[in-house]
Amino acid sequence: MELLLQLIVTTLQISAVYILFSLGLTLIFGVMQIVNFAHGHYFAISALITVYFMPWLVAAGFPAAGAYILSGAFGVLVAALLGLATYYFGFRYFQRDMVGSFILSVGFVLLFDGLFLELFGGAARSVPSLVEGTVSAFGVYITGQRLLLCAAAVSTAFILYLILMKTKLGLALRAVSIDQEAAMLQGIPYNKIALAGFMLAAVLAGIAGALIAPVSIVTPAIGADYIVKGFIAVIIGGLGSIPGAIVGALFVAVIEAFGGYYYGASTATVATFFLVIVFLLFRPKGLFGNG
Repeated sequence: MELLLQLIVTTLQISAVYILFSLGLTLIFGVMQIVNFAHGHYFAISALITVYFMPWLVAAGFPAAGAYILSGAFGVLVAALLGLATYYFGFRYFQRDMVGSFILSVGFVLLFDGLFLELFGGAARSVPSLVEGTVSAFGVYITGQRLLLCAAAVSTAFILYLILMKTKLGLALRAVSIDQEAAMLQGIPYNKIALAGFMLAAVLAGIAGALIAPVSIVTPAIGADYIVKGFIAVIIGGLGSIPGAIVGALFVAVIEAFGGYYYGASTATVATFFLVIVFLLFRPKGLFGNG
C-alpha cells in the first residue's frame, strides 16, 4: 500500500507541469486550430532565464526566495513576449491551417534552438531548492520543493479555470473554440480573442518553465522533451479539450511513474508512444474530442 501511495504521489508530481504545458497547447489549438511545436521554447526560455538570473540576484544580495520570484516572473514575461512575437510574425497568418502552422512552427524551433544556444550556451544549469527537507505521511515521501511545485501548478490551473468559466474573455475563448463563424456573428472579435488565447498559452508555458527550474537540470533543449509529452497528452485527451489536456497529462504521468518503476524508463517511453498509436488508430479525436 505504501508503494502504491508513493507511486500515486510521484504521478501527481510528474503531471503537475505536464498539465500546465498541455493546457497551453490545447488552448492554442482550440482557439486557432494550429499546431505549434515552438510552444516548448516558451517553456524553455522561462526556465533558462530563471536559472540564469537567480544566482546573479542572490549574489547581488537578494534573498533566495525573492531572487527566484523575480527571475521567474521575468522568465514568464519573456516567454509571453516570445509568444507575442511568434504570433505577430507568423501564426496569425496561418490560423486554422494545421499544415502551414506546423511547417512554420518547425522553422521557429530551428531558429530558437540556435538562438538559445548562442545566448545561454549548451551547459546544463540548475538552482538550489528553495524549500529544504522532505514531507512524509503514511509512508509516502515528497520533497518540500516538489510539494511547492504541485501547489503552484494546481493554483495556476484553478485560476485558468476561473478565467475560462467566469470571465467574458473565457466565454469568448470557449465560443470561438466551439464555432468560430457563429462566435464572429455574435460580435466576438476573433483576431483579438485569438491573440489573447495565444498569449495566455505562452504565459502558462512560461509559468511551467519557471516552476521546473528548481527541480530539474535546465538546458536550451529542455523544451524538446516537454513538447513531445505535451502533444501526447493532448492527443490522448483530445485536441482543443481543456479536461482532455488534464486527463491526458495524467495518463502520461501514470505511465512514466508506474511503468518506469516496474519496467524501466525506456519501456515506459515505448508504452507511451504505443498508447498514442492506439488512440490515433481507434480514437483519433481523443477521449474528450468531438466526433
